[in-house]
Amino acid sequence: MSRNESRGAVPNIEKIATTPDWYAPYRISQAVRAGGVVYVSGQAGFEEDGTTVEGGFLEQGRQAFRNVGRVLEAAGLTFADVVKVGIFVRDMAANLPHVITLRGEFLAEPYPADTLTEVVALAQPDWQIEVEVIALDRHAA
Repeated sequence: MSRNESRGAVPNIEKIATTPDWYAPYRISQAVRAGGVVYVSGQAGFEEDGTTVEGGFLEQGRQAFRNVGRVLEAAGLTFADVVKVGIFVRDMAANLPHVITLRGEFLAEPYPADTLTEVVALAQPDWQIEVEVIALDRHAA
């Protein structure tokens, strides 16, 4: 039985991807939908061609959130459907005010639950921030 076959009460798992699917070569789904919930993989501040945006933390953060938004759109959702955010930053002391700015630019009341974590490194050495979300698909059966 494959992962996508129904097994009683176990929900099907559906892959969500944008075009281009920048995560396919790494064997990662950009997002998956299961049981009316969409889980978006961490998105960083990179362009569709894989290059990291220039301009520092805020510009990388804005691009990371835009990338999350593109994946949510591919799932038929928006930031209004997000119930949980995970933000990973390389330098908390320097960037906490910027994280608060980004939350205000992309999220609204009622703000989703959030975990903010400082990390030593991200997948690419020039990445300064990565954002993942969990969203509720209110239209799922």
